[in-house]
Amino acid sequence: MHFPSVKEQLDIIVNNTVEVLSTDELEKKLTKSIATGKPLKIKLGADPSRPDLHLGHSVVLRKLREFQDLGHEAILIIGDFTAMIGDPSGKSKTRPQLTAEEAKENGKSYFEQASKILDANKTTICYNADWLGAMSFADVIRLSSHYTVARMLERDDFEKRYKAQEPISIHEFLYPLAQGMDSVHLKNDVELGGTDQKFNLLVGRDLQREYGIDPQVCITMPLLVGTAGVEKMSKSLGNAICFNDAPEEMYGRTLSIPDDLIETYWNLLVPRQAEGATPIAERIATDPRETKRELAREVVAQYYSAADAAKAQEHFDRVIVNKQAPSDLPTVEFAEASMPLVELLMALKAFPSKNEARRMIKQGAVQVDEQKITDINAVVELGENPVTIKAGKRKFFKVKGA
Repeated sequence: MHFPSVKEQLDIIVNNTVEVLSTDELEKKLTKSIATGKPLKIKLGADPSRPDLHLGHSVVLRKLREFQDLGHEAILIIGDFTAMIGDPSGKSKTRPQLTAEEAKENGKSYFEQASKILDANKTTICYNADWLGAMSFADVIRLSSHYTVARMLERDDFEKRYKAQEPISIHEFLYPLAQGMDSVHLKNDVELGGTDQKFNLLVGRDLQREYGIDPQVCITMPLLVGTAGVEKMSKSLGNAICFNDAPEEMYGRTLSIPDDLIETYWNLLVPRQAEGATPIAERIATDPRETKRELAREVVAQYYSAADAAKAQEHFDRVIVNKQAPSDLPTVEFAEASMPLVELLMALKAFPSKNEARRMIKQGAVQVDEQKITDINAVVELGENPVTIKAGKRKFFKVKGA
């Protein structure tokens, strides 16, 4: 098989990474790969702790795709077994464990979602319960003998919790060993992960060496900061942009990031710019608003299409900027010729309760055909001509009656 030169591959692989442990070893592996015509095996693991992948996951997935495009073998591990342990990375307390059923259910759509970035036809997908679940208690004891408690406590989050006298469960020590056994089983050449995975990746490297396998190169990628601009992107923190978000939501949430994150998002989420393109920092300095809008279009287009991105921008401008109803708003029909506004809002599920509906009406947050209504006893006339209801800032409904 023909591969690009070592230099060409390294230029692509090293771009946007935080650490490569080590570059010299990676260069040797690439040189051998070219000489033998055998692709490297690149491993990326994802625990299905939640059913949705978000743009934070895309950073490492995009690096895995780059390896694919260079001709190497991509291995995506769905950590259905390790999810039952719970990854302690970056945690200040013991992470809740999932049941086997929860892990399996969450993992069902992972490959489908990841394939929005990866070449599905060139991706090997594995479930680590296949080999970890087959280990006996004696196997686990032998595995544990390869690592010391002192080495485990070198891990930053374990060290902090130990000094703060926060509980550390024994099963948490088993997590990096289990992830390391994935590398032993697969005999992969490279493992990818976020910076919070560095310890786990190094354990895999150590265990491969212990089992007589050429140790993997560990490549860490930056952690994408969430839309609020403070903590890393996480579904549980409500600061995530998910692969399965609707185009309009994906576009709007991308626009919501602070301006100082535009360059980071662009570099980590958008494919490399063509030679001669204006540097992104220069474009941001010239017109940050339009650069952010272009970023939002790029993000949507990757998970949907350029046409969907254009529609999402049009929707945002119409609904959010100009505060108009969406152009494709469906009509909801009622048998009544008129309805009290509160009852109508409840029928449309615009608000969770009548009290909330009344409160929003009093605050002037409800409009009927662009007329603000503040009377909680108001009645809406419904006829053949549709009436547009605006509830809050972004909810629109088109209704008609008998």
